[in-house]
Amino acid sequence: MDGCNDTFVENFILLGFSHVPHLRLFLFCIFSFLYISTLLGNSLIIQLIINDHRLHTPMYFFLANLSVLDILSPSVTVPKMICDLYTEEGGISFHFCIIQLFFLITFAGSECPLLSVMAFDRYVAICNPLHYTNIMSYNLCSRLLGGAWLVGLFYSLLHTVLTTNISFCGSNQINHIFCDVLPLFQIASSDITLNLSLLYVSAFFNGVCNFSVILSSYGSIASTIKRLKSKKERIKAFSTCSSHIVVVSVFYLTVISTYFGPVGSSQEPRDRTGAVLYTVLTPVMNPIIYSFRNNDVKNGLKKQFTI
Repeated sequence: MDGCNDTFVENFILLGFSHVPHLRLFLFCIFSFLYISTLLGNSLIIQLIINDHRLHTPMYFFLANLSVLDILSPSVTVPKMICDLYTEEGGISFHFCIIQLFFLITFAGSECPLLSVMAFDRYVAICNPLHYTNIMSYNLCSRLLGGAWLVGLFYSLLHTVLTTNISFCGSNQINHIFCDVLPLFQIASSDITLNLSLLYVSAFFNGVCNFSVILSSYGSIASTIKRLKSKKERIKAFSTCSSHIVVVSVFYLTVISTYFGPVGSSQEPRDRTGAVLYTVLTPVMNPIIYSFRNNDVKNGLKKQFTI
């Protein structure tokens, strides 16, 4: 292990919010409230889509799976963050750290292609409405969803295996709120050139390429909407996309603020802020965005709560 067999780190300390001890109670209450709201909000969206036959369409099939990701992703990191704020400890074993990293990358890596699949669904619905049902069949939707999960799993296995081969025999303090690749790279004792190279390559293919698909889809959608003669039709067409546009914007802004930067920047407080936005705020915002900006969801909620 590169000359550090006797001092290999078996346990890490997540520094978390130790730099602001006076805010521990406040952050504990806020994160607990947001996490519970995330579970309730996304569970409500899933339950609504399952029970309302009017929402049994590809668009809401993908939305339900986005809500599943928005439940699973914060569940990997937020309970540990809340526990550390309560106990004022941040200890985590190497093996548990790797497990947390594995699931974090799996869910984050799956969300990128899922968002591009949702954009493709809107493209077909607006640009080719007469063939929408035939194109977006159950088989195709299932394959697209399965592909999104396989992409996340592939990148997770790749980066997790490479991270387990890194030597940690110096500092065991991770200056972050959970185990992630960049903070771990910062305390690595061995060469991480390969890890960094593959991280940026995967960020390009899974991040930039999927974002390009989204931009291309909405470019075609905007062109089609512009050609519609009726103002009412244009508003209706845009309303089916507006929620997804907001969700995509929030997702990519938080991911960029968290991951796109030099390794050394993982020690900056702004990286904790980006991580909080990505892991805590984004999952709780998605059901709110769809509830307020989507008439089908609003009508379904009204019907459910008036029964």
